[in-house]
Amino acid sequence: MLLQAKKARDGKKEDVYDAAEFLSSLLLIDHQNPLILKGMNTWALVSFALIGFIVGYVAHGMGGTTLGRGNGANRPTVVQPTPTPTPTPTAPAAAAVPNPPTEDDDFVLGDEDAAVTMIEFTDYQCPFCSRHFTQTFGQIKSEYIDTGKVKYIVRDFPLSIHPNAPKASEATECADDQGKFWGMHDAIFTKQALWSSAPNAPELFKQYAAELNLNTGTFNDCLDSGKHAAEVQKDFADGSAGGVTGTPAFFINGKKLSGAVPFANFKAAIDAELAN
Repeated sequence: MLLQAKKARDGKKEDVYDAAEFLSSLLLIDHQNPLILKGMNTWALVSFALIGFIVGYVAHGMGGTTLGRGNGANRPTVVQPTPTPTPTPTAPAAAAVPNPPTEDDDFVLGDEDAAVTMIEFTDYQCPFCSRHFTQTFGQIKSEYIDTGKVKYIVRDFPLSIHPNAPKASEATECADDQGKFWGMHDAIFTKQALWSSAPNAPELFKQYAAELNLNTGTFNDCLDSGKHAAEVQKDFADGSAGGVTGTPAFFINGKKLSGAVPFANFKAAIDAELAN
């Protein structure tokens, strides 16, 4: 360490000497007779002396910066920090629960004998349930339901924070009486923004029934009388007993998967069941 420090100081001195020799040549000093200046007046001498002082000071202060022989060996090494990679969040996976709900008398989409049964508990006023329908359900249908690998069942779970959700569930049940469950299901989710905060949501459901060419008199009586209100509440009770606390919630062969998760999550869970 001491030897390195001495070499560094000697290097600085050499830098200063280099600067002095350089300036000496500029001043045109006669080295054989240093008192004789070649055509140099006093003010020029003072100016060059000042320049020499500044250059020598800078060369001394910068350490590794030289005018001549310096090789930059005394310059500090800058070590770039290694960036820390951002961890990838772990996606939720389907998990076994003690008492998973089973299928009820709700409408089944897909092959009754499919290897995988998938039950969705939904709230028609829930924006996350709508997201699942618009972004993910179609992929599940085309890859697994239409190919006979999954049978899909929708059960009701209207949350108390969504006042129009119970009647929306009843509307799908009333449409199911006429074989149009999925037509009403799709219409209600597609038009969620129109009826979600409307004070007359049941009247809008009646319009959707007319658009589906249902017997509107029968549908309207069903909805107004609350014919399927008890069925909706039974679904809610079964979901609560199975551990459902929010929507959407799914049970894939009895294993719970919560939230409007990406299709990849469903694919992993379904493929795992198909492999068993």
